[in-house]
Amino acid sequence: MTVRPRVRLRLLGRPGPAPDGRGARRHVRRTLVRNVLLAAAAVPAAAAAWIGVTGVMARAELLAAQGDLNVLKDAVSAATVPATTAGASAGSSVGASAGSSEGSSAGPPAEADQERLARSAAAHAARAHELTTGPAWYTAAHLPFVGGPLETVRGIARLSDRLTADVLPPLTRAVPQLTASAHTGGIPHVLTELEGQATAFTRAARVAAEVREAAHRLPGSTWLPPVDRARAQLTDQLDRLAPQTGDAAVAARVVPAMLGVHGPRRYFLAFQNTAEARGTGGLPGAFAVLRAERGRLTFEHFGNNTEMSGRAAVDLGAEFAAGYGNNQPASVWANSNMSPHFPYAARIWTGFWHDQSGQRLDGAFAIDPGALGLLLRATGPARLPDGTELTADNAVDVTERIAYAKFDDVARRKAYFVEAARAAAGRLMTAVDDTSQIPALLSAVRDVQRAGRLQVWSAHASEQRLLESRPFSGVLPDAPGPFAGLVVNNAAGTKLDYYLDRSLVWAPGACTDTGRSVTATMTFTNRAPASGLPGYVTQRVDFPSYPTRPGDNRVIATYYAGAGARLTGATLDGHPIHPIPGTERGHPTYTLDLELPRQSSRTLVLHLDEPDAEGEPRVLRQTLVTPTQVRVNRGKPCDG
Repeated sequence: MTVRPRVRLRLLGRPGPAPDGRGARRHVRRTLVRNVLLAAAAVPAAAAAWIGVTGVMARAELLAAQGDLNVLKDAVSAATVPATTAGASAGSSVGASAGSSEGSSAGPPAEADQERLARSAAAHAARAHELTTGPAWYTAAHLPFVGGPLETVRGIARLSDRLTADVLPPLTRAVPQLTASAHTGGIPHVLTELEGQATAFTRAARVAAEVREAAHRLPGSTWLPPVDRARAQLTDQLDRLAPQTGDAAVAARVVPAMLGVHGPRRYFLAFQNTAEARGTGGLPGAFAVLRAERGRLTFEHFGNNTEMSGRAAVDLGAEFAAGYGNNQPASVWANSNMSPHFPYAARIWTGFWHDQSGQRLDGAFAIDPGALGLLLRATGPARLPDGTELTADNAVDVTERIAYAKFDDVARRKAYFVEAARAAAGRLMTAVDDTSQIPALLSAVRDVQRAGRLQVWSAHASEQRLLESRPFSGVLPDAPGPFAGLVVNNAAGTKLDYYLDRSLVWAPGACTDTGRSVTATMTFTNRAPASGLPGYVTQRVDFPSYPTRPGDNRVIATYYAGAGARLTGATLDGHPIHPIPGTERGHPTYTLDLELPRQSSRTLVLHLDEPDAEGEPRVLRQTLVTPTQVRVNRGKPCDG
């Protein structure tokens, strides 16, 4: 039997005879206090060490998750882009992401590998979240000043965990399923499969929106710049992902029905000529009636604006009548889409067609030559009857510049526009029937949508309620909050908006008793050349009382402010003016009739008092030949 010696440990005390009595009690108290104080000092040090070690480990886990997601993103993209670019894109990403030895010829990961990557990313994110939880992290994150970056790191790990666990799985699973459906059963099977994914997509979109909102609430200006950069990177990614998941959720719920899975549908398709500006984009010229049945699209009729001489029996309310009634939008086809709120135009267009044909339509779409160009980039060029090739690079130029120089006869030129629309539509239909081109077409449709060159309206109320939440609905939002929008309508009857540039600067100023001051600066530039343009392009049908030269243009410019805004002053080229006030869908509007001489710029400045101008405004972007250049300045927060 081994006898272990008794060992007495004296914690932090000096050796010596143990005192007794009152001295012994004082000694015990002194020792206890000293030990407690030293232990209290050691706890933060230990906690800091723990946070440092686990923080490094969490960063490694998040980087590993990011690497998996980079490869997975390219794999998903490879399934939805043309085959000619998919392999190179995925291969280069694999080589750069995780140090893979596979070259670009390896191609995108197979479906099983995609699932493995998704699970791996989720596991890494979950581990990062686990490492940044617990009492030490919680307490430290709530310390004043010091805790800012720790709170952000905890938030990034938590949100990454939720993102990889709840948002990405349904999206990554859907891609191979939809691709397989396209190969086995064509468009009808794809639509049925898409409809089956609606619930999962809706949940993913809801979570993505919640994660995005939470990420923007994380501290973004701390004393640790690398953490601030990581937070900025996350919010940038979520700002792209959340709208995309929202679009996917709406598409899964409305696209199958709109494309005739449950019965045939008919739609009005307007081709907007952005060389002559209107509120929704451009003058509605050529049009088509589109039939959709079980995903198959056919065109039942092509026409141009000369057919629309009737009247649309629609009532769009007293506010619309007050703002646009003098222009007779329900009976003058050229003025049917002066408002930027696309549902107004769609209802007028379908009303016109009903008056002409007696046929009730299920909705309306609008695209422009810029959209045709993006679609032709996916399908390949279309050939017109005269042999002209309409391509991705020349679609805008051919239809909005060259055609005016090519034809002196107005009727022949209008027929040419219809021929261009018919040729592009035929090329599109051929591509839709080829399942191998569907991924490229879907990618092109996304590009059109992101460029703001597609607008959609459904006559079915349940579908329209869903569509209204997405930018491609063309809805002028009526929610409160800071807002800025610049819309122009051509007032001269020219086709000179091909040469029109616009810019908008929104600058918040000092806080006021009623909100904050805001300055909106708008610049309009007419780049029309002094000579060489066809007469039809430069002709003025407004017959102004002042002298003009070929190339001079005229627009009605309207600024849309945030709800409750009040104009405090306005200048044009530095001279005081009084814009015409109005209201549309809750937005105060300020309108000016503006002459734009050729080769010149004019500057409109509005000074406003906005009751709710905290944060960045929502911006209404009217899509013309060239986009509006928008700059939003940041202001200091108002103190409550």
